[in-house]
Amino acid sequence: MYLSVLEVGAEQLPKLALVCGDPRRAALIATKLTDAKELAFAREYRTFVGTYEGVAVAVVSHGVGSAGAAVCFEELIKGGIETIIRVGTAGSYTADIPAGSLVVSTASVRAEGLTKQLVPDGFPAVADGAVTNALYEAATALGGGVVAKGITLTLDVFFNGVVEFPHKLYKAAGVLAVEMEIAALYVIASLRGVKAGAIIAIDGYADSDLAAEYNPHTNAVSDAVEREIIAALDALVLLSATTTA
Repeated sequence: MYLSVLEVGAEQLPKLALVCGDPRRAALIATKLTDAKELAFAREYRTFVGTYEGVAVAVVSHGVGSAGAAVCFEELIKGGIETIIRVGTAGSYTADIPAGSLVVSTASVRAEGLTKQLVPDGFPAVADGAVTNALYEAATALGGGVVAKGITLTLDVFFNGVVEFPHKLYKAAGVLAVEMEIAALYVIASLRGVKAGAIIAIDGYADSDLAAEYNPHTNAVSDAVEREIIAALDALVLLSATTTA
């Protein structure tokens, strides 16, 4: 099968994949792999394959926002991918999770538009339990900063208009952080019968009461991105060992 959007053949893909928004981050993740090979770079979708500690892994960028990311997720699943972990960034809702922290997303609030066209409003966007546990175990084992686990929010909008952001509402409900693609991943994974999880590096505060000038290019954020990449790869190794045991 040829995946026409990603521009790769299904036979080139392994069963496990890391996905991220930025094509440059996909290239960074690929540097952690042995025998890494770039398969294609089509639109925002950049695809690498390689191995990590003997486990075959695909790394694919999906761009910004749920609609475009969903195309990536669907094609990966059509290509035989059985487990997908998103490695991304997000804005925090609490001072207990500052820039440079990691959050493992157990579920996501569906505040974007895509999943409303796929499933009814009450359908949950939840991570696979085994994937979540592996991510949290791997991230905490690395140390180096705060590692939290809980509900995140997926929102389409980045710059505000005349409608107020829902940040205070979801902060009051206990949501930890906000990003732009996780809900789409979790819903599609549920619909297609595959496993999914996500780990995100905090690059600032989304809550206006805490937010300073947004700057995702600090050393603390870069270090967190490095840690989440290793944690996600280590989680895939843990999951692979469980599957083959």
